[in-house]
Amino acid sequence: MRIVIAEDDPLLREGLALLLRAESLDVVATTGTADGVLDAIDTHAPDIAVLDVRMPPTHTDEGIRAAVEARRRSPGLAVLVLSAYVEQSFATELLTGGVGGIGYLLKERVGRVEEFLDALHRVAAGGTAIDPEVVAQLLTRSREDTRLERLSPRERDVLALMAEGLGNRAIAERLFVTDGAVHKHIRSIFAKLDLAPADRVDRRVAAVLHCLQDARRRG
Repeated sequence: MRIVIAEDDPLLREGLALLLRAESLDVVATTGTADGVLDAIDTHAPDIAVLDVRMPPTHTDEGIRAAVEARRRSPGLAVLVLSAYVEQSFATELLTGGVGGIGYLLKERVGRVEEFLDALHRVAAGGTAIDPEVVAQLLTRSREDTRLERLSPRERDVLALMAEGLGNRAIAERLFVTDGAVHKHIRSIFAKLDLAPADRVDRRVAAVLHCLQDARRRG
């Protein structure tokens, strides 16, 4: 796995690089600016970019805009965004243009090394890894959406855990139900969100991104 890191805090940037290299992962470039990460992506063609949301010069949304541009230039690039707190703009801006290979973690999650590495690998493989706190806030903001309103409370729980990137068995263990019950809930979620089977779309990812995009529109 080839990785580019964009983080303006030099201690966190180098700490991330050391952590990933200790796991025998290939950190091909690190940078502290949005322009720098785009140059690094063009030069090194990484599998995944890990970006801070707020970088110089304005420390507002440079990381988000760089992530959007990076995905435009390299549609297959996986992106894992780090933020100190929930950025509502993430949902629509970064998710535009496709599904899969997207993660959004609060920086406090990085300190939980196993969770962070699991999320990194999941996103690099084309999945999603959305921080539970982000999911909770966006689901709360999306309650007026018609299609999401179709979901039962248990289905909303399952969708939230899907957003965290959990598989069926892990969801079953978290909710103390059977694998079969989880499978049934997921089929119901797909139906209620009007997600028909499609060869080119991962419906699990599409369901999660639909939830986040609708939450942003309602925000």
